[in-house]
Amino acid sequence: MEVRFSDLGISTQMCHELKRAGFTEPFEVQRETIPDMMLGRDVCCRAPTGSGKTLAFGIPMLERVGRGEPSLPKALILTPTRELAEQIHGVLDPIAWGLNLKVMPIYGGVSYSKQIRRLDKGVDVVVACPGRLLDLIDRENVFLDEVEIVILDEADRMADMGFTEPVCQILEECSPKRQTIMFSATLDDEVAHIRDKYQKEPQIIEIGPEEISVTEMNHHFWLMPNSMKCKITSEAIRKSGRGFVFCRTRAGVDRVADELENEGLRVTSIHGGMPQKKRSQAVEEFGEGRTHAIVATDVAARGLDIKGVHCVVHFDPPENGKAFKHRSGRTARAGGSGNVFSLVQNPQKGKWSKIQKEVGLNIKFSTPEFKDVIKHEDTSHIPSPSRRRGGRNSRDRKDRRGRPNDGNNRNRDRKHYGRRNGNDNSRGGNRGSRGNNRGGRDGGRDGGRPGGRDGGRGGGRDGGRPGGRDGGRGGGRDGGRPGGRDGGRSGGGGKPRFNRNNRPPKGPGRSRGRGGDNKGKSRNNHNRR
Repeated sequence: MEVRFSDLGISTQMCHELKRAGFTEPFEVQRETIPDMMLGRDVCCRAPTGSGKTLAFGIPMLERVGRGEPSLPKALILTPTRELAEQIHGVLDPIAWGLNLKVMPIYGGVSYSKQIRRLDKGVDVVVACPGRLLDLIDRENVFLDEVEIVILDEADRMADMGFTEPVCQILEECSPKRQTIMFSATLDDEVAHIRDKYQKEPQIIEIGPEEISVTEMNHHFWLMPNSMKCKITSEAIRKSGRGFVFCRTRAGVDRVADELENEGLRVTSIHGGMPQKKRSQAVEEFGEGRTHAIVATDVAARGLDIKGVHCVVHFDPPENGKAFKHRSGRTARAGGSGNVFSLVQNPQKGKWSKIQKEVGLNIKFSTPEFKDVIKHEDTSHIPSPSRRRGGRNSRDRKDRRGRPNDGNNRNRDRKHYGRRNGNDNSRGGNRGSRGNNRGGRDGGRDGGRPGGRDGGRGGGRDGGRPGGRDGGRGGGRDGGRPGGRDGGRSGGGGKPRFNRNNRPPKGPGRSRGRGGDNKGKSRNNHNRR
C-alpha cells in the first residue's frame, strides 16, 4: 500500500508546501519517524546519510514549533560541519517560508554582526554548529531557555570531532521540557551516553544495514611512489568521472589541488581553515558540473549529499576503517555505483591491510590498470584551468610584509607620488614644470622661458631638460627622459628606476660603511679638537 505524507498525521498546508518543493512520497526513514515525532516523543534513529533524514526531522519540527522572539529561538538543529548546516537550511527554508517561519544558519567563518542582527530580529529555528553557537551564548546574543525541540544530526560524527562536551553544554542550556531527537549513522558508545542522559524513553528506530557497506563500490588498491600520485589521480578522474580526493592535512589539500591543476584538472578545495564563502562556492561549483574534483580533508567525508560523485580517491590513507567507509560513501549512493581508488605507497601497505580487514575487504595491491576502471561520466566538457603565475591561489597569498599579492598592479589603486592631484602625467613631467602654480621661477639652470606669474611653461629650454644642474627630477619632453646630467630618477610614471652607474659621489655626505675614505668617520664629519 502506497503511503502519502497526508497519512503521517501532518497538516494539509504542510503537504501543499512539500508538493510545491517537489517532495511527493515519503522515504522509509520518514515513514518510520514522523508519526512518533508528531506525538512529541523523543526519537533515536540510526539511518545512513542520503536516506532522507533532513525531511524526517524537519517536517514534524516545522509543524510543532512555535514563534520565536528576538534572541529566543524555539527550535535548534545541531550539526558537525558548516556545509551540513547550510545544506539543512537550504532544504527547510523554502518550506518554512510557506509556513511563515524563519530558519537561520549559524556557523563559524562568517561575520558575527550579521548573525547577531538576524537574531535580534527574531528567528524560529536555528541550524547551528556547536562552536559558533557557544560563542554567541557567551556573548549573550542568543538564549536557549525557550527551545522546545532539539535535533542532533550526525551525532556520531560530532562525537568523533570532539563535540560531545559542547553538545552536552548546549543541551543543558535548553528547556528541560524539550523534545530531543537524535539521528546518527552509527549508534556507538558516545551516542548511547548522550541518549541515556538527555532523552526520555526514546523510540529507537533503525533504518538500513547496521554497518555502512562498501561492497557496492569498485575498489582499486594501487601501488605507486609518492611522485606518481597526482598523475595517477588526474587520469583516474578523467577515466571514471567527477569525484572527491581526500587528503590528511590542510596543507596537503592545498598542495594536491595545485598539482592537480598543473595536470590540467579544474578543482576546488575544502578544509577547516578556509572561509565559509569559499567552501560553499566549492560545493556549488562541483554540484553544477564546473569542476572535475573537490580536494578535501575528512571534514567533507560526512553529511554532505552531493550528486554527481562518481569516484573517490584516497590520496592519503584514512585514520581507520570507519573513516574509510565514510570517505568512500561519497560515491555509489542511493543504489548507484562508483569507483574508489586507494593510492598505496610501500611503507603504507601494513596500514592499508589493517583498514581492509576492518571494513571487510580482501583486495590485492597491484600496479595501476585503467582498463578495469568503469567510466560513469564524460568530463571533456569541463575546461582546463587557466595557467596563472604563482599557482591557483597566488592572489590569495601574501608577501613577506603581509600585503596582498596583487601581482604587478599593487599600486594601481593607491595614490602614487607620480600622480598627484589626479594627474596621470609622469613624475618627471610634473616636477619639471615647477612654474605651474608657483609662478615667477625659471624652469632650470639654463631654462629658456620662465614660468610666468601663473606658471605657464617651465621645465627647461627644450622642455626636456631639468630644473637643476644635477637635478634628480626632470621634466622630460615626453615625460620619459631623465631629469638632469646625473639625474637619478626617470621621468616615466611608476616605481623609480635604479641605475647602478649613477650613484651619489663619495664623500662625507654618504653614510658610514659604504666605502671610500669616510668608513670610520661620522656622518657629519665632525672634527674634534
